[in-house]
Amino acid sequence: MTGLDPHRNPGQFRAPEALGPVDAGLAANIIAASADIALIIDREGVIRDLACSEADISPSAYQSWVGQPWIETVAEDSQAKVNRILEDARDTVMVSWREINQRTTATGQDLPIRFSAVRLAAEGRILAIGRDLRAIATLQQQLVGAQQAMEREYARLRHAETRYRLLFQIASEAVLIVDAATHRIVEANPAAGALMAEPPNRLVGRELSKLFVTDGWPAVQTLLATVRVAGWAEDVRAELLADENEALVSASLFRQDSGSLFLIRMSRAGGGGQDVSESRMLEVVHKLPDAFVVVDENRRILGVNASFLDLTQLATEQQVIREPLDQWVGRPGVDAGLLIQNTKEHGTVRNFSTVIRGQYGTDEDVEVSGVAAAFGDAKCYGFMIRPIASRFPFEAQSNLDLPQSVEQLTGLVGRVPLKDIVRQTTDVIESLCIEAALEVSGDNRASAAQMLGLSRQSLYAKLRRLEIGDQESGGDS
Repeated sequence: MTGLDPHRNPGQFRAPEALGPVDAGLAANIIAASADIALIIDREGVIRDLACSEADISPSAYQSWVGQPWIETVAEDSQAKVNRILEDARDTVMVSWREINQRTTATGQDLPIRFSAVRLAAEGRILAIGRDLRAIATLQQQLVGAQQAMEREYARLRHAETRYRLLFQIASEAVLIVDAATHRIVEANPAAGALMAEPPNRLVGRELSKLFVTDGWPAVQTLLATVRVAGWAEDVRAELLADENEALVSASLFRQDSGSLFLIRMSRAGGGGQDVSESRMLEVVHKLPDAFVVVDENRRILGVNASFLDLTQLATEQQVIREPLDQWVGRPGVDAGLLIQNTKEHGTVRNFSTVIRGQYGTDEDVEVSGVAAAFGDAKCYGFMIRPIASRFPFEAQSNLDLPQSVEQLTGLVGRVPLKDIVRQTTDVIESLCIEAALEVSGDNRASAAQMLGLSRQSLYAKLRRLEIGDQESGGDS
């Protein structure tokens, strides 16, 4: 050991002689314990020995390095760095750290290792000390992946916002974005500016109530309150302050960041005669004794009349709005889809037999007629639902009430479990065969039993169970 070196690296020991005499074995143990990988390299750059403290690196991955030039055990992009490390180690005591991609023989993959080197006194050899960078490399890859995902998401949001802005600007219908807490206008499209006879930017920041006459604002205020609670409400008519003409106002609620916003749509109300005619028609539909329902292309209910509520055992229209039609009409996932598909393909559908399920478990056979209609750029479908219990007296039979035809059995599908239908089908077949045998044999029970391959006792038991004829009468010879 030597004294203090005035030119020493500040990161080195100030008094290395404090370590005392250290033999080669102890030094080897210290190096192996402190470094992930340590290489002993001779003056020709050949690896003479190595130590690896990383338990997850298989010995077969690095044992073949011994006896090979260090430069041949690394990736091509790291060979220049190896030459630089060896050259610096011959000129200085300690060289700076460099990242080397060390090749493994077991998997053919590269190990990212950060190497530094120290010149040894013996025979000009060099000690290369390495730190495993795989954990850091993995974190870097994850960081790069996260950054790329963020960039893709940002691009997707930017494109979505561009499409939204374009639709918002070119929409022919007046659209306002209104803060749900303050009722102040946040955004307005050009159509809204045209409706109000003002530039759209002058509408921003104004209270929504200032767009309507005093008598018209309460209806809009009720509309917003209903949408806030129920998520949906019927359109209302309100007189605009700009020209004192009525506008049809609709609203929907959505969340953005930590607040809520209303999307308000407004359009001019039609002529008086047409409005009265449409109102009368809607009133008639609402009071029809047959149920009526309107759904969108996703089978979500847009509107119903009072008779539909009676059939489904519901109290208010709000309980069904935006709910799937499958929840009440037909076999789940089957009948409603067939209705929509047939109506979409043919324009109309008539006398479609199905069942309507009440909220409290009751089932009722119904016939459905429907029609497809345009609803803006999309389609909607209207269905008239009529109970048919009086025309088809057979209901879902109990185990004792036997169906008498195949048509009756198929009518049970969706209302009676399959095992009950199979059992009733078996009873129908037995009944038909026994009645045919009795008719052929002239009501001779013995002959009928022989024709059916049954004993007379079995035949009598089936006659009693199926309640066919007078079980005690009939000839036995």
